[in-house]
Amino acid sequence: MVTEQIIGKARNEGRTLLTEIESKELLKKAGIPVVETRLAKSSDDAVAIARELGFPVALKIVSPDVVHKSDAGGVKLGLKTTRQVAKAYDDIMKSVEAKVPQAKIIGVAVQKMARPGVEVIIGMSKDPQFGPVLMFGLGGILVELLKDVSFRIVPLVKRDAREMIKEIKGYPLLEGFRGSEPADVPYLEDLLLKVSDFVDKNPQIKELDLNPIFAYKDGAVAVDARVIIEAGS
Repeated sequence: MVTEQIIGKARNEGRTLLTEIESKELLKKAGIPVVETRLAKSSDDAVAIARELGFPVALKIVSPDVVHKSDAGGVKLGLKTTRQVAKAYDDIMKSVEAKVPQAKIIGVAVQKMARPGVEVIIGMSKDPQFGPVLMFGLGGILVELLKDVSFRIVPLVKRDAREMIKEIKGYPLLEGFRGSEPADVPYLEDLLLKVSDFVDKNPQIKELDLNPIFAYKDGAVAVDARVIIEAGS
């Protein structure tokens, strides 16, 4: 029901790109772990939410017209005090209004900074011939730099998920390279299966990006999420 409401609202507004908050709400309902993120519409809002979530926090612009948030000055990380949060909110607003003057600004997303882990990405795009295809690889900027990724057609079975993870050249990082914390690989397998199931049950999803996902020895959490839906009535 929540899925239909969120997608219906976006379509009514003529949008195919869901906001980060909408995207995370959809994924959370599907049992996919995401960092709790709330919408602030003023600097006072942002301060109040930051207090509730606990410091440090990150602030990110919420606008259907700002795809590359960092480039527009729409991201502030590691904020440790209420004063920093209030200033960051104002700075984000000024920067986005200057760099993307036509942007419709919904507000600013406030989220607790997640503990760093091994950064991975799970994505989905639709192939004209095969339909939804799931991608897994090292996340953050590494996905653009190394393009170390694997692909499988949806729906996945457990063996597909296991092979996807082991196929990437960066797999040793997930095992705990040179004393770093290893990732919970079986948890990542289950996460791939959950995303596959979510995509399979929601054909109105056109594209999906969970990047980065911080993988830990005891689980994982998606820090950022982007969902694009099919255009339709």
